[in-house]
Amino acid sequence: MGYVKKNFLNGQQFTDFAHVNPAAQAWLAEIANVRIHGETHRRPVDLFAEERAHLKPANSNPYDLARVLSLRASSQFRIALDTNRYSVPARFAGQLLTVKAYPDRLCLYHQNELIARHVRSFDRRQDIEDPDHPKALLEQRQNAREQRLLSQFLALTQNAQAYYEGLTARRFNARQHVRKILTLAEIYGSADTTRAIDDALAFNAFSSEYIAHLLEARARCKPQPSPLCLMRSADLLELELPEPDLSIYEVDES
Repeated sequence: MGYVKKNFLNGQQFTDFAHVNPAAQAWLAEIANVRIHGETHRRPVDLFAEERAHLKPANSNPYDLARVLSLRASSQFRIALDTNRYSVPARFAGQLLTVKAYPDRLCLYHQNELIARHVRSFDRRQDIEDPDHPKALLEQRQNAREQRLLSQFLALTQNAQAYYEGLTARRFNARQHVRKILTLAEIYGSADTTRAIDDALAFNAFSSEYIAHLLEARARCKPQPSPLCLMRSADLLELELPEPDLSIYEVDES
């Protein structure tokens, strides 16, 4: 190292680290390897040619420079490192994981299985998420929501099961029709919606639009009867009015 510092680096001014290797190669080829070595009294380039056949290949597995940590994933399927949060697949929430922190990346393992890889961030308080990690959780929540809506629909009427089977057989998006019918039940009430479902089933009309049409038609306001209008004074003689009850005005003087 002292020879390199005094004979190669001394007096050099590199503006970019990428310039070091080309300059070092030229120095080795023109000066260092072709000089007469002070100890061996031979040129290093000639000695290297003789020793080349006895050299062994370098280890194909590079030395692992990672910092190894054991971290537990949070309920939001995140691990925290240097104030930043990194996602893991949702099924590993709450699990103890092994984290290998490299200068440029993070590798996360569960029982020696690589489950996630992230580019390491040196910013502060960042949330780094792989879009594939929450997919399983979102699908699970979506399925649970769909089952809850279906249970509410089947509770409307005893004919709801048969109507749902008809929707499934005739409509590509049966669940969407179920959601619309439940919304109609909130607007028009369960009793009117139940009656509409029963009538639609009787006519084999499987559609949320048909249910909406029935409810709208039955909720349409009917004309109110007009006030009684007597055109002749003689008509007043035919009216019979009950005698008024004056007892409510009597005062108890006792």
